[in-house]
Amino acid sequence: MGTVEPEIKFRSDMDVELIKSAASDADVLWAARVSTKGESSLAELEADPQRSKGLINFLMRDRHGTPFEHSSMTFYISAPIFVFREFMRHRTFSYNEESGRYRQLVPVFYVPGPDRKLVQEGKPGKYVFKDGAPEQHKLVTEATQESYRQSYRSYLEMLEAGVAREVARTVLPVGLYSSMYATCNARALMNFLSLRTRREDSTFPSFPQREIEMVAEKMEELWSELMPLTHEAFEANGRVCP
Repeated sequence: MGTVEPEIKFRSDMDVELIKSAASDADVLWAARVSTKGESSLAELEADPQRSKGLINFLMRDRHGTPFEHSSMTFYISAPIFVFREFMRHRTFSYNEESGRYRQLVPVFYVPGPDRKLVQEGKPGKYVFKDGAPEQHKLVTEATQESYRQSYRSYLEMLEAGVAREVARTVLPVGLYSSMYATCNARALMNFLSLRTRREDSTFPSFPQREIEMVAEKMEELWSELMPLTHEAFEANGRVCP
């Protein structure tokens, strides 16, 4: 029986889910106060973080970073492989990604949406991205989709011929969607957000690729609900990782 060719799907969005967490503003407080209160800092486990909003802001402002490390968040992320390769530059995260050695990869591919800026101008470090013309968007859509179809067809042909999955996958492009779990603490996440989101009011402006920024924006939204005071202090102090 031959390999059944699955339907090829094209997407322009990203999936981010918070799978589990142990993260709250109170975690910052008891971690910080152990330096002056010792064992009595345990009382902060049940304290109202709103009463210590100023302490969180002080820690963020003066870049006392370690109290923000006593938290944990695990995200499930579905995005193109090229996004993950940028993501894994952040070595303070822990990762587990699906593997093309052990399963047949699903044909879901990234195609830039109509709002994706296509034209790059300027010198390295000073690039400006501008909207593409309708014919450029049409070219990008048609060329990427055709390339994806051909590469996945070749992948299936090799699997059908008995070639190992780890060899057959070599023809697949980085626009293929993959999935992974990424675990981090709040300090690591703030470092990620400071580099992978663009905000005009940031102390140190960053210029991330739009696709990883789309992931970062969703992660930040979920984190801001877990640790609203820490997120508020992060924004108020120029989005600088403490």
